[in-house]
Amino acid sequence: MADTETRSGGCHCGAVRYAVELDRGATVQSCNCSMCGKAATLLSFVPAERFHLERGADATTDYLFNKHHIHHLFCRTCGIKSFAHGAGPDGKPMVAVNVRCLDGFEPS
Repeated sequence: MADTETRSGGCHCGAVRYAVELDRGATVQSCNCSMCGKAATLLSFVPAERFHLERGADATTDYLFNKHHIHHLFCRTCGIKSFAHGAGPDGKPMVAVNVRCLDGFEPS
């Protein structure tokens, strides 16, 4: 089993909060889609069962574009996209966590 750590994160105003179990040393991607590129999003992908939305399901709005495969969720108050969800290449549910929204994130 991979060495993991649970991290908390959320949007800027605090309306959306989550906990996510990440692999230590997990790959972080600078997504090059038109949405993430404009927002400088850095993503780490996890199986959906390792992501737990603690609050804010009713505080988000869903945006779909292109092939409509990824649900980009934004806080209705502050506009931050702290995560998205969809199916991974294997067809299993996955969550794309914006690591810039993790508490204590410091780019290295």
